[in-house]
Amino acid sequence: MSEGRQAYCEVELAGERLWLLADKAVYWPARKMLIIADIHFGKAAAFRALGVPVPRGTTTQNLLALDALLATYACDAIIFLGDFLHARAAHAAATVAAMLAWRARHPHLLLTVVRGNHDAHAGDPAAALDMRMADEPHQVGTLAFCHHPDTPAAGYVLAGHVHPVFHLRAARGGLRLPCFLLGPGRAILPSFGAFTGGHAVQPAVDERVYVTADAAIFAIPR
Repeated sequence: MSEGRQAYCEVELAGERLWLLADKAVYWPARKMLIIADIHFGKAAAFRALGVPVPRGTTTQNLLALDALLATYACDAIIFLGDFLHARAAHAAATVAAMLAWRARHPHLLLTVVRGNHDAHAGDPAAALDMRMADEPHQVGTLAFCHHPDTPAAGYVLAGHVHPVFHLRAARGGLRLPCFLLGPGRAILPSFGAFTGGHAVQPAVDERVYVTADAAIFAIPR
């Protein structure tokens, strides 16, 4: 990484020290845990099944991105904040085989999926992936892991669903960049998956925005 660029920003949420990663995930050092939202395995396959010509290889991209995180951060567990699978097309043999091969490379990891709206339609992942399934809110200490940001919970909510992006304005049009949106009671993570799109957000006065671009993350001044 170039000098002056940072791979993560450290924040304190509900008394816990968390790292917001430029790679569009959260790392919880005390638990050696990665937190990932909206990976949407099988989304491109679902579009192709409908006759929409979209790129192939998104499953491989997602798995390689996970491998890159695991090579960088000591990790015992991953929590997926919903929409692990996009649709029933994610159960296609080739997609499942790729995920099983990835799982075989990381047999020690404790994997938990908090069910999201797409998971409800797609069904649970293959049992051979050895993943724990949970309904929201899934509480770990002072943190509540959810898919929907507005889920009532006793702890500080970490959620996905929105696929937030921030419009960084410039002289010539500006950029739409994936972002983390942090408020007093919840944090919304950017979508991790390839080919997932984004929804522009406008932060409230009590919310902070951290955008990711070119393997770096930085806070937007309030």
